[in-house]
Amino acid sequence: MSLLTTKEIMQIIPHRHPFLLIDTIEELEPGVRAVGKKCVTFDEPYFAGHFPKEPVMPGVLIVEAMAQTGAAAMLCQEEFKGKTAYFAGINNAKFKRKVVPGDVLLIETQIVKVKGPIGVGKATATVDGKVAAMAELTFAIGDAE
Repeated sequence: MSLLTTKEIMQIIPHRHPFLLIDTIEELEPGVRAVGKKCVTFDEPYFAGHFPKEPVMPGVLIVEAMAQTGAAAMLCQEEFKGKTAYFAGINNAKFKRKVVPGDVLLIETQIVKVKGPIGVGKATATVDGKVAAMAELTFAIGDAE
């Protein structure tokens, strides 16, 4: 059973369909780490053009899913509730395998540094226990507009 459902995630982060890229949060330590899950289905809107004959989840969307998982870890803290986590940087992103329809993407983002409204998370996305992608993500927490 999931710790947070899609509806509960939407109460924490501002993303909505078609750009909410995590379905559930499986584990959560506020301000420390989160594990998100994305069930990749054939009807994802990006598969129509990426690529019609060989559907592959775009790497940038995997990175976004990792960021959304980290945002959930940060924004569920009392001092950040109602705020938005914005990308401030992506470093050392590596893609190790394709993510295709039918895959279940398990995403772990650990918050490794926070100084004021700026933080850094180390994220890994896996499919069946094999690394699909990893990156270091820098974020800035600001007021939602």
